[in-house]
Amino acid sequence: MPFTAAELAKQLDGKVLGDTSTRLSGFAPANSAKPGDLTFAENDMYFKTAEDSAASAILVDKDFPASKKTVIKVPNARIAFAKVLPLFFPEQKFAPGIHETAVIAESATVDPTAHIGPHCVVGEKVKIGRGVILQGGNHIGAGSSIGDGSHLFPNVVIYTNTQLGHRVRIHAGSAIGSDGFGYVFDSGVHRKVPQIGNVIIHDDVEIGANVTIDRGALGPTTIGKGTKIDNLVQIAHNVQLGEHCLVIAQVGIAGSTKIGNQTTIAGQVGLAGHLKIGNKVIISAQSGVMTNIGDGEKWFGSPAQPDRQMKRQLIAAQQLPELVRRVAELERKLRSNAEEPAKEK
Repeated sequence: MPFTAAELAKQLDGKVLGDTSTRLSGFAPANSAKPGDLTFAENDMYFKTAEDSAASAILVDKDFPASKKTVIKVPNARIAFAKVLPLFFPEQKFAPGIHETAVIAESATVDPTAHIGPHCVVGEKVKIGRGVILQGGNHIGAGSSIGDGSHLFPNVVIYTNTQLGHRVRIHAGSAIGSDGFGYVFDSGVHRKVPQIGNVIIHDDVEIGANVTIDRGALGPTTIGKGTKIDNLVQIAHNVQLGEHCLVIAQVGIAGSTKIGNQTTIAGQVGLAGHLKIGNKVIISAQSGVMTNIGDGEKWFGSPAQPDRQMKRQLIAAQQLPELVRRVAELERKLRSNAEEPAKEK
């Protein structure tokens, strides 16, 4: 659907510099833009590239020299970029209704506005809210609930008694509510500890592909409102993950660890169990965390330490080869000096 520059500026809280009637029908980076496309620029180099491109208009958040193209100036180009893409590239629509191959338990409650795709299984006493989308191949375990506007991509599995809030998005292949990894050694064998808790996922959470979130051993494993979880993440039983966190690919969080709000955990981080991680913490990629971390701290390394402390150690480690060489030279000189008096005798 095409928009005029004026229409887009209104939706983005921006203003048009140039022709307000410029028609825009797509969005593309400058190096592949064509007439009718909107592109964006964050610095002088990108602005020049955008000006030389075939794009019809440029989205900016800074003052640039007068342009031969239409310019839409917004408070923040990155935020505007996120807002404008759905206008040009809307998500696929799914019509309300239940596919003939879906299996719905008689005791389940499915809102008539929901879409239940092919080969879905909805268990006993499940509650599915308004506008929910189960794309296909989804299994929803007994006693679970899925809030309004939530969207499950193909082959997502929801185990029993899981609670999903409103507008939760879970991508393909994820398993929510599988058993926690709990065993006790008894008479030479590992005896399984039954995992009778559940998973609670609050509103506006997005979960990537092939993520596993284990049910609690007794109480719930919880994911806070607005948190975003990348692909291939493992969250163990009874973890409490706060609101508006970012958990990036291949992170592993061991059981009963508590993580505060607005914390960022970068790729391939491992957290030991029963830890307490504060609010607004940043843990850098490939860190191994084995101790508690206070609010607002930045840690990295394995074992992870406060960033300044770890940086000093890394700098010191880089100096070790030269230090070893100097010590060897000093030892050689000391041996030489000790041998000279012995020769004189």
